[in-house]
Amino acid sequence: MNAIDFLERRFGRFAIPGLVRMIVVLNVLVYILGRLNPLALAWLDLIPDAVFQGQIWRLVTYIFIPNYGSVFSALFGHPGSAVDTACGLACLWMIGDSLEEVWGAFRLNLFYLIGMLGTTLAAFLFGAQFSNGMLNLSLLFAFAWYFPNVQFYLFFILPVFVKWLAWFSAATLLWQLVTTDSLSFRMAAIASMANFLLFFGPEIVARARQRREVAGRRRTFAKAVLPEDEPLHQCAVCRRSDRSHPELEFRVARDGNDYCLEHLPSRPIAPSV
Repeated sequence: MNAIDFLERRFGRFAIPGLVRMIVVLNVLVYILGRLNPLALAWLDLIPDAVFQGQIWRLVTYIFIPNYGSVFSALFGHPGSAVDTACGLACLWMIGDSLEEVWGAFRLNLFYLIGMLGTTLAAFLFGAQFSNGMLNLSLLFAFAWYFPNVQFYLFFILPVFVKWLAWFSAATLLWQLVTTDSLSFRMAAIASMANFLLFFGPEIVARARQRREVAGRRRTFAKAVLPEDEPLHQCAVCRRSDRSHPELEFRVARDGNDYCLEHLPSRPIAPSV
């Protein structure tokens, strides 16, 4: 039993079903509030100095400020527009429901809580103002891990698999980590993605190790079955092979022998593989 299973057995009864749905609803209310009074949002953002002055609600309220980053903005419109916000919230709702179906309420709560803690620590320790953008990105990565072939529609027209959105976002984040001169950004980005690394890091490493082992076994099997100097196809007439003449094509005739096209008898039964 791993640590997450242990925590679920001990504290699973405290899980909040539909957590992401609640966050989406509060995002809608905050979006409306921001339209009515843009200055009100300044009282909700995660600002460490303000927290130290007693405004402790900022430790939670920043997750209610709609912020979906470049991925959803590229999909649905301009950042901050009504269309972008509505579609981003709809995607967040769908992602939350899908992950809760896979994990259950407790694990989704734990994933989100770890992401919040990482984002908050990043803000306090490294002075990074990520709001909830990186946290939402970690949810997208988790969703793409389980549902890689779900399609979104770029500008509502072009279908694109969510796995490609995740890869694009990961490549963009990696590029920023490599090219930035800010150590605080690097550390803050890692801290903000701690939930994804904790949940999926061991499985990513295990899959990579398994792929290497499978590739190694295949190479070993190929060498055992077919020695390096032995051709796979050799013409029964001219004795030319796919190794001595790789440009040739070979076919299997009805008699079971391989022939090059030049010496192929009539009515071959199958193309060589």
